[in-house]
Amino acid sequence: MFKRILIANRGEIALRINQACRELEVETVAIHSTADAESLHVTYADESVCIGPPASTDSYLNITAILAAAEITGADAVHPGYGFLAESADFAEMVAECNLTWIGPRPESIRLMGNKAEARRTAAAAGVPVLPGSSGPLASASEAVALAAELGFPVILKASAGGGGRGMRIARSAAEVENLFSTASQEAERSFGDGAIYMERYLVEPRHVEFQVLGDRFGKVIHLGERECSIQRRHQKLLEEAPSPALTPELRREMGEAAVRLTASAGYENAGTIEFLLDLDGSFYFMEMNTRIQVEHPVTELVSGVDLVKEQIRIAAGEPLTADAGFEGGVFEPRGHAIECRINAEHPDSFAPSPGLVTTFHPPGGPGVRVDTHVYEHYRIPPFYDSLVAKLICHGRDRAEAIARTRRALDFFVVEGVHTSIPMHQRILRDPDFVAGRLSTRFMERFPAPKKRS
Repeated sequence: MFKRILIANRGEIALRINQACRELEVETVAIHSTADAESLHVTYADESVCIGPPASTDSYLNITAILAAAEITGADAVHPGYGFLAESADFAEMVAECNLTWIGPRPESIRLMGNKAEARRTAAAAGVPVLPGSSGPLASASEAVALAAELGFPVILKASAGGGGRGMRIARSAAEVENLFSTASQEAERSFGDGAIYMERYLVEPRHVEFQVLGDRFGKVIHLGERECSIQRRHQKLLEEAPSPALTPELRREMGEAAVRLTASAGYENAGTIEFLLDLDGSFYFMEMNTRIQVEHPVTELVSGVDLVKEQIRIAAGEPLTADAGFEGGVFEPRGHAIECRINAEHPDSFAPSPGLVTTFHPPGGPGVRVDTHVYEHYRIPPFYDSLVAKLICHGRDRAEAIARTRRALDFFVVEGVHTSIPMHQRILRDPDFVAGRLSTRFMERFPAPKKRS
């Protein structure tokens, strides 16, 4: 096991990694920008290093400064969390060149599965269904228009090198393809340093269902079930749950086997997520793989009993995978139901960011409630980073109890001084379509507008 891990991230995920290290009796090093000097991930680390000013490019994306921090503090491994450099194969290689262990998949796996066009080809070769689309990046808008005519409208343009909704555009006509191609490419270039774009047929009312996978260096690969991630705004997830209310045991087995087959075919080690689109008729299609821990990983932890971050660290340390030790016959069965609400510092109606001083912070508790957060009373939320304040995760014996506990926890969650998305989540949890499990990636488009406040 490692002696000291540098956490190359900030906020709640940095604190979450710190917690896992504490249980494993591994020391931690926190890095931080000047804007994050008072953050809890810094407070609870064994050692901390300021790596630059607030801008991410000068701090959390500054590879030279991060590696220097690892060297001067005597770290022997680096955990990247999610976001920032978590899916940078170049960073992973540089970590290894500095005689440090990268807690994540091998750089070649990040490159293979991180490039969406290459990942599609890998999935197809593994016998995993993929949506009809381009075989690789498109060379021009005219090529995109010609292919769209073959596929039929609507189509979706996607960045080959990234995700999170950036570089993604839906086109419903040839004129829209021509107009949106350059826009998508420019956004992809700004976000990922790579403007390559590929195309797929667009499903109008799909569900977004993803499978958590784990692989070790001994060739063992398993899945820990699925997460329903259909409630999104502009391709950004707002609420996740496990298991999906749409999956039968048979469909879970079929999709899980496909996820494991693809993961194994990529020679993948550590934690990852295989994302699928599930159509109304039960057909499913590979969308992409995220080669890191996910924001929504806690719902899987609650229905599996597996600490995914500790499992990541153990795998990177060369230990064999044991996460399926409690499975009946080696087959995963979810234990109850879990729901995660992403509580963001933003206006619940307009989604406008709301950084500033948190004057009151009272997180909820009680049976089945977990809150992952780096925020505390009188903490100042900086305007420079993602607006995530906390993740509220609630577990129940079944979906109805998980919904009831999430409603109760949201009602008891008090944050003052900044706007948060709590009122939006309260409305979602009481929406008849949500309660009935009638979900799709277009859920928020049909979600009723909030009543005007007097």
